[in-house]
Order: sequence, then structure tokens, then C-alpha cells
Amino acid sequence: MIHYSSQEAARRLGISASALGNYIRDKKIPSPQSVTTGGITVYLWTEEEIEHVRQILPKIANGRKTRYQKLREKQEAQPEAVPHKSRNQRRSNSNQTAKG
Repeated sequence: MIHYSSQEAARRLGISASALGNYIRDKKIPSPQSVTTGGITVYLWTEEEIEHVRQILPKIANGRKTRYQKLREKQEAQPEAVPHKSRNQRRSNSNQTAKG
């Protein structure tokens, strides 16, 4: 049976090794067999475990949100707003009432 390192498994999954480690730490994916030597834990990944994680990855909600995602969520939560008049429209309306 062939075993892969976390670096190789992450490369096969198309994510960074640190992201893979974070998912394991946060218990978002099951940890594979591990070996601890000198205080360093090395995970040994099999082909089946990598494929299992590949199936789980799309279901993991990424906790990081960009400002654009936050703005979209805020706009979706707000009720429909009435658009304002621009300054130019306000000035032209006030000029027309003064002339008329």
C-alpha cells in the first residue's frame, strides 16, 4: 500500500498543505494514520483517504469572507431601498421651481 505525505496529498487535492492541516485541526476532515517522531506529527495518506477528502472538500464552508461577500450578504438582508436623487437632479429640480 502506497502512503503519501500531507504535502503530496494536498497537491493531489489542489489545496495548500497548511489548509489541509487546518482542516484536520478543526476536525472538518478525518485525520489519517499519523506517526509522531521527535515531536513532529506526520500524516500518512492512502489513495482512498485522499479520494474521501476530495468528496468532502466542496461541502466544507470556508470561514473566511471577503468584503465583497459581506457586502452582498448585507444587501440581501436589507429590504429594498428607494434610490436617492443625485445632486445634479436636486439642483435642476430646485432651479426649475425657482424659475417656474
